Amino acid sequence: MSIKTDVSGLTLLGQHARQPQSPDEAVLERVPNPHPGTRYCVRFVAPEFTSLCPLTGQPDFAHLVIDYVPRDWLVESKSLKLFLTSFRNHGSFHEACTVGIAKRIEELLEPEWLRIGGYWYPRGGIPIDVFFQTGTPPEGVWIPNQDVPSYRGRG
Repeated sequence: MSIKTDVSGLTLLGQHARQPQSPDEAVLERVPNPHPGTRYCVRFVAPEFTSLCPLTGQPDFAHLVIDYVPRDWLVESKSLKLFLTSFRNHGSFHEACTVGIAKRIEELLEPEWLRIGGYWYPRGGIPIDVFFQTGTPPEGVWIPNQDVPSYRGRG
């Protein structure tokens, strides 16, 4: 079975792309869902997400898990990778990063459902986990647990 995906109009896939300097500069692209009308879950995991503390400039680290049930569109993965790495030199609190990522994807795709778990490593000895979802998960779709353990430190 061969399903063709329309990639016309994409500016990053298959091209040399420079790293965006900020999330606002980053281009997030989409491709048509090859199975419109079929409910399924798409998951992206970014275990080495980084951003900067907006006050101290110190690096912050998180493990992000993004799940969504698409309608007509899928996020193009190279553009998502570049979008996520655009936070490396961006100062923003954990909550702003996590929810901002979700809202940007939601705006682009208009998915049936979306959730993000931001599992942040400790800052000042306190880990901060941030969760966002657009509503109740659709019935009949297998949506696995995120299974990211709470931070327990060493031992």
